[in-house]
Amino acid sequence: MTDQFAALAREYLDDLAERHPDIATSLGDHRFDGRLPDPSEDGLADERRALDRWAARLNELDAGALSDEQRVDAAMMADSVARRVFEIDELREHTWNPLLANPGKAIYLLLARDFAPLPDRLASVAARLAEIPAALAAARRQLGAMPKVHLETAIAQFDGTIALITRQVDAALGGAPSCAAQIAAVRPAALEALAEHRAWLAARLAGAGPGGYADPRIGAERFARKLSLTLGAQADADAILARAHADLDRVTEQITELAAEIAGPGASVRQVLDRLAGEAPDDDTIVGLCRDALAAQAAFVTERRLVTVYDDPVTVIVMPEIDRGVAVAYCDAPGPLEPAPLPTFIAVSPTPAGWPRRRIASFYREYNRHMVHNLMVHEAMPGHYLQLQHSRRFKGSGTAIRAALRSGSFVEGWAVYAERIMAEQGYPGDGDPRAVRMQQLKMQLRTIINAILDARIHGHGMTEAEAMALMTGRGHQEEGEAAGKWRRALLTSAQLSTYYVGYTEVCDLAAELGAASPGQAGWQVHDRMLAHGSPPVRLLRALVSRPAGPPGG
Repeated sequence: MTDQFAALAREYLDDLAERHPDIATSLGDHRFDGRLPDPSEDGLADERRALDRWAARLNELDAGALSDEQRVDAAMMADSVARRVFEIDELREHTWNPLLANPGKAIYLLLARDFAPLPDRLASVAARLAEIPAALAAARRQLGAMPKVHLETAIAQFDGTIALITRQVDAALGGAPSCAAQIAAVRPAALEALAEHRAWLAARLAGAGPGGYADPRIGAERFARKLSLTLGAQADADAILARAHADLDRVTEQITELAAEIAGPGASVRQVLDRLAGEAPDDDTIVGLCRDALAAQAAFVTERRLVTVYDDPVTVIVMPEIDRGVAVAYCDAPGPLEPAPLPTFIAVSPTPAGWPRRRIASFYREYNRHMVHNLMVHEAMPGHYLQLQHSRRFKGSGTAIRAALRSGSFVEGWAVYAERIMAEQGYPGDGDPRAVRMQQLKMQLRTIINAILDARIHGHGMTEAEAMALMTGRGHQEEGEAAGKWRRALLTSAQLSTYYVGYTEVCDLAAELGAASPGQAGWQVHDRMLAHGSPPVRLLRALVSRPAGPPGG
């Protein structure tokens, strides 16, 4: 039966890769790098029939004949099938979300990493460019009324894709001029199709009229269902929201007490945060600060033995211009199925070209030196960069399901948990552990508020004024940060909850394991949690709650 399941998992991932070649490229499966997804009505109907077949084959399995690890993989596969059925049948974003049709990411993925010789990658770029006109035409046939915020964002992102296909492809051709004719044969039509589609979106934006836009809020029932399917959490949407409100009060008390400890009785949280915000980097120093933070954090984690540290290659790079202006840094790890030994990128962002001085100052007040240290904990050490190294080493189920379908809530939950552990251990940052702890608590407030926004905007009709008051008041966020988060909450659903739900589940599991194994050191508990890839915590719990053996198995 284990061999039978391994074959089923392999066939499912092959089908997933063929239907979603952009996802396959991001995972490191390059068999379909020359194709785009089929967004047509026929393509979706065929995928929907295939999902029923996968569900039926899963139901035929004898779960008792599978290993513990394979039962987790089977549950993850079932979750993946159910989530996609929900997306096609109920959410139906292909009919109202114009962001899905943008082929920019599918092109960018081929240029960003040296997973194959440049001429081979440019051949795949050319093949994907050739498919853009038909893909966009199919998308337009599916799209009906769209939310205004999605139209505005899509227009801006299509501008970025046009620039990418113009400038970045030209830059790549500088390294492989023999590919110029191949690109020239398809790029003009692709650019014309992109311009046509952008103009169509602009006309829809201008011509919708009052009441002509779709509502970006997906509603309480669909939100609850999507939250369950996306995060794989044990708690339901109402329980998550109730816990978030309680945690908001608890963390507010903690940050208030710390502010008084730093600045004296009567000092407000805002006063202390304002003082820390004045200690800001700038465009000339931000990349160096992040490199220094990564080195300091690696040394701190190793010295304190918080979790096993590996030395897989990592490179701090300047963030591509198209991604700048949202956060200072993000972790860009190689795809989990990538066979080539590629480094993890920690992309660090100077501010976008053209930003006015006042906006730059506000950005770096939010991402001040102490916040950057906390952010690098999350993105790098011992957050995403280290956790994903552990994840890549898991081979215990005999399938690639755990790698291809990894749980975003576990990955993000671990990174938020890492922030707390480093702050509680006294990581000094620029020299004052209390300053790092202050920023970590501010980020924890942001994580909690994100979950509240997600639920209340999509399920309870929260207004922009209410959301802004919550973020800038109890969340102590800068106005620009809060305004961007409001738009993000409208553009996405169940995504902002990922961090909080994952964090609470990881925290709960760590506490359970520590209580059940009082003789184990903290690093042993952490290694046990990271030894099984990146499954949802509800499934991981069954694997790690067995009597503790040697870590890392």
